[in-house]
Amino acid sequence: MRTRTREPQAARKERPPEPTVAAVVRDQRGVSWSRARDLCTQGRVTVNGERCLDPALRVSPGAAVVVDERAPKLRTGALPESAIVFSDRDVVVVDKPAGMLSVADEPGNKDTLVDWTRILLRRMGGRGSDRELGVVHRLDKETSGLMVFARTLEAKRILADQFRAHDIERVYHAIAHGTVAAKRIETHLIEDRGDGIRGSYGHFRRPRGGIPPDAKRSITHVRPIAPLAGATLVECRLETGRQHQIRIHLSEIGHPLVGERVYIRDYPGRKIESLRPMLHARVLGFAHPRTGRRVSFEREAPDDFRAMIESLRPAPLT
Repeated sequence: MRTRTREPQAARKERPPEPTVAAVVRDQRGVSWSRARDLCTQGRVTVNGERCLDPALRVSPGAAVVVDERAPKLRTGALPESAIVFSDRDVVVVDKPAGMLSVADEPGNKDTLVDWTRILLRRMGGRGSDRELGVVHRLDKETSGLMVFARTLEAKRILADQFRAHDIERVYHAIAHGTVAAKRIETHLIEDRGDGIRGSYGHFRRPRGGIPPDAKRSITHVRPIAPLAGATLVECRLETGRQHQIRIHLSEIGHPLVGERVYIRDYPGRKIESLRPMLHARVLGFAHPRTGRRVSFEREAPDDFRAMIESLRPAPLT
């Protein structure tokens, strides 16, 4: 009598998930992930004849995905009032959505957080709603989370001094590849580490002589929050705030961000697909420029970040 052995559940092959619209666009056009995402959010992609603005939407086999790069570009639209976390006559704290520039990347570009914030403040009314907003720091286009703008020249000066003195509280949540341990990372960042990208002095190439005068001391405190499948949800607390600091530091300790495009070229492990680097500026604290009182603000990560966490949560043991 023949007996049929059941294949262990762990050995069964799981059916791969259906591709996202952005993945289909990327394969069709041979473009980067960011370009594929932009084509969707700009209204230049249709699925079965209907405009699709969500690059993360999964499409079934046989769906007709059409890209028209010459179609009229949709504006991202004004910020919702809920994006204004705090506002008074001196400062405004805003929850920046991923995919929006902090400030213009070229002359005449008004599709930026600083411009949309000013429009929203004008619509909401109140004292000083027509003033220009002073920029004292930035977030990368694909990073979500808290930013502060100054509403007076004096507030801008005081906040800029705090950023230079590293007196600003900045806490980020990130999803990084692999199993990340608690670590204090201190390096000196330079514009070109030796292969054309920003990095830490002495990491890519053996250091020659002393630290270059233009290198910037950079310190990140990393703490794991939760283990995920192939990744870790981590907290990154900045002691300094340099351009791409978290992305570089995590990559250089062997744990690049999920969704990283630049600082991942040396990573040997399996890469987890994501439409953007999974980085969110969760906490922002500073001394109020008028009162001197310490204030702190916190915002949860957006839907795509939380969805990535849920998709990577380890299955419960049965």
